[in-house]
Order: sequence, then C-alpha cells, then structure tokens
Amino acid sequence: MAIEMVSATAETAVTSDPLAELRTAVAEDLSLLSMLHDVEPSKELLSQLCKDGISQLLGFRLKSEKGLKSLGFFDQALKSLPENIDNKAMDELAADYASIYLNYGIKASPEESVWVDEESLACQISMFQVRGYYERHGLGVEDWRKRPDDHLVLELQFLQFLFETGSGFEAIREVAQFMDEHLLRWLMQFANRVSTRCDTAYFAGAALVTAYYCEELRDLLATILDEPRPSSEDIEERMKSTQGQEEMPQQYVPGIGPAV
Repeated sequence: MAIEMVSATAETAVTSDPLAELRTAVAEDLSLLSMLHDVEPSKELLSQLCKDGISQLLGFRLKSEKGLKSLGFFDQALKSLPENIDNKAMDELAADYASIYLNYGIKASPEESVWVDEESLACQISMFQVRGYYERHGLGVEDWRKRPDDHLVLELQFLQFLFETGSGFEAIREVAQFMDEHLLRWLMQFANRVSTRCDTAYFAGAALVTAYYCEELRDLLATILDEPRPSSEDIEERMKSTQGQEEMPQQYVPGIGPAV
C-alpha cells in the first residue's frame, strides 16, 4: 500500500511539474560536483569515477566544445591514476586538496568574496548577501569561520537545495538569479586558476567541469525562462546598487581570511 501511495504521488508530481525530471537530475549532479570540492577524494569515490567516468555520471549532459573538453580532460585524469590506487597517489591528491582549499597555496580561494571584493578580502559583503539567500529558506552555515557562507561547496549545495525543494518557473528564476549574482561572478576565474596552478590533473578537471557545467546550466535556464542572461556588466551594476542594503554585524571581522 505504501509503495502504491509513493508511486501515485511521484506520478502526480511529474504531471504537475514538467521540470521535475530536470530538477532531479541537476540536483544529483550538483551533489556530485560539490562532493568533488568538499573533501579530499576517497578511494571509493575515485574507484566509482574511474569505473563510470564523469561524463556518464552527470544527468545533464554538456554540449559546448569547452564543456566536452573539460569532461574529456577529467576522464583522462581519472584514467591516468594507478589501476590499484596506492598511498602515493592518495597523498598527492590530499596535498593538492590542501593547497587549493585549506592553505591557499596556489592563491585560488574557493570563497566568492575574495574574487569580487575590490581588495580581494574574504568574509566581505557577498558573504552576507549569500547568507540572506540561505536565511530566506531557513538555512544557515554551521561555522562561518571554518567555511564561510560564500564558499564554493555551500553555494553548490544551496543550488542543489533549490532544485530539490522548488517547483515551477519562479523556483527556476531564483536559481538563475543566485547564479548570476553570486556563483557565476567568480567560478570560472577560480577554475582557470586552479587548472593552471594545481599539481594534479584530477583537481584541474574537477574545477573545469564544475565551471562549464554551471555555465551551460545557466544557459539552459535562460531558454526555459525565455529570458536572456544579463551581461556581466549588468550584474556588476546590479550588485553595486545592493551593497548599501547589507549590514555587516560587528561580531564579524572584515578582511579575515586569504586574499587572491
């Protein structure tokens, strides 16, 4: 009886929301992409990626020339790993992860503020703007000192949340707005810097695939909404007009963290 009820509910959801299948596929993709940046890879994750290839694991298939090249690059990076992934390979990946995401050894911060702030400082106005999005959905960051609200992983997870919980065109419009005002203002710069400075092809591929995936996803949303993407200049003007609307609580220390 329970199975029949779930089946009927799922059928109703698909019927009432023509974007349900897309939302499910993209949410799963974003979960995978955020995982690639969240922690250093485990042997289990690497084995799955090597077995299937990133191209086959993504539900939303990239079509652009650069997107396809990024997928091919990442798949080739996975193929270049030892068949039986040894401790040496794991240590190299762990060291590269730390250099990118923990100690900023290659000066490619995974935090939005560092890329969009005029002085390239972390924990600035964009962190509070992103926090505002989270709070409107009843969400919050566990510890902003360890991982600020505008960290790449958290922004990807927030998009995943929107795809999982939203429905209809207004939800898609909010996703597009968040991507325009935050993630896509800096993600490609981050990916390009990681890909040219990191020590492993794995993290270079992960960064490039994430960036091109998000760019093509945004293009798809523009088609769905029948609304052209705003230019980068339009976005920057929009964000300048909102800066004075955000208050920075005194308990937070402006400028804490790495600079580009």
